[in-house]
Amino acid sequence: MKSLTAKELSQELTYRTPKELRDLCLRLARFKKENKELLTYLLFESSDELSFIRNVKEEMDEEFDQINRTSYYFIRKSVRKILKNTRKYIRYSQKKQTEVELLLHFCTRLRNLSPPIQGNASLMNLFNKQINTIIRKVSLLHEDLQHDYGIELRELKK
Repeated sequence: MKSLTAKELSQELTYRTPKELRDLCLRLARFKKENKELLTYLLFESSDELSFIRNVKEEMDEEFDQINRTSYYFIRKSVRKILKNTRKYIRYSQKKQTEVELLLHFCTRLRNLSPPIQGNASLMNLFNKQINTIIRKVSLLHEDLQHDYGIELRELKK
């Protein structure tokens, strides 16, 4: 089955009643965990972005604490999983400031990881790539925020 464009779907949704729209949303939520998580964010957490960021940071901290540190292979695998989850939450929010906050927290935790990431080239590359992403995103923010995040970035790069 070929899917329609977003514009065509949007036009069709304008013809539906509120009850039909609710039923469609609930049906979508049944199919994928991500759909359910996005709907939860939109309905309950989008109004309090600071709380959302705090909850995601706590989840990241728990995941970092549970990393199997016996070899760099397991560390790399776990770090990629954490980054994948972080990007998922960033997609839900779609706010640049939230993205910068979460990526900064991720990089801070990654840098402070033991054994140090400097002992593994792929972890260092991942870290540097995320730093470059943060730099690009910070340049799109208000200049006061650019200054504040610039200070944090300089400390992270040391």
